[in-house]
Amino acid sequence: MTELFRPTVCLGEAIVDLIGAGGSARKEAPATLVPHSGGALANVAVAIAREGRPVDLVGGVGDDHWGDWLADDLEEEGVGTTRLCRVPGLDSPIAVIAFDETGEPRFQVYGEAIGPLMEAARPHLAKSVPVAGALVIGANTMVGEVERAVTREAVELALGAGVPVVLDPNHRPGRWTDQAEARLLSLELVRVATVVKANRSEAGFLTGRPEVREAADALLELGPGLVVITDGSGTVTVAGETEATVDPDPVEVVSPLGAGDAFLGGLVAGLDEAGWSLGDAVAPVEKACRAAALACRTIGAHS
Repeated sequence: MTELFRPTVCLGEAIVDLIGAGGSARKEAPATLVPHSGGALANVAVAIAREGRPVDLVGGVGDDHWGDWLADDLEEEGVGTTRLCRVPGLDSPIAVIAFDETGEPRFQVYGEAIGPLMEAARPHLAKSVPVAGALVIGANTMVGEVERAVTREAVELALGAGVPVVLDPNHRPGRWTDQAEARLLSLELVRVATVVKANRSEAGFLTGRPEVREAADALLELGPGLVVITDGSGTVTVAGETEATVDPDPVEVVSPLGAGDAFLGGLVAGLDEAGWSLGDAVAPVEKACRAAALACRTIGAHS
């Protein structure tokens, strides 16, 4: 078992999600915009906390009303925020989210300041990462030079201390000006990760292999001990030290927003509870499926 004083560290952003209702057609504006706490790594941290495992979010928010609101929400969820920096002079980022005709979310981020926010949290890395139960990262912190350097430093600290590194590529094409660079920098993180969780589209993007099993094998060849590939509501493929397929129970989907983050949080919580024994990952994957199902039943990444 991982000791309770070794929290998982999630490195990344907390942002305000303004979620639209109505107006699903391309030229229609949402009828309403409702604020929800969001940000990929913040969502993962909440999912871990909801499973009863200790977790800290290392990152930053603005020194505005929204920054206070985000920090308060995370604290209420049980996420450690002592290393979530308030950055003077910066506004907290806001993502406006609308849903298309198929129910898939469309994102537009305003006030993108992830570089300065991550730089503000950088002094906390040496105090938090080497004593963490695990480090959870995403490839979105590789977009700019500043946040890229912070991510690399965190990974180096984790590897030096023998701390497992968990990667979700979480590819958002709109955040990158060069998709080839996005692929190369994401693969850099795959090579140092202990566990990689990706959806089918991301696995295909990274490996050039659309078939899930082939993509999993290609990712494993780069170094991870465990690869988990989701496929919407379909079968989850587990490869590496555990070889398995897991079929999630059917769920009525209200919104898919945040389901992938909840899945990763459930997976990390399950692996943490199991002492990071990658050879017995079926139960953690089943826990992850249940967490994702709960996220699909609500509007907002976590509600």
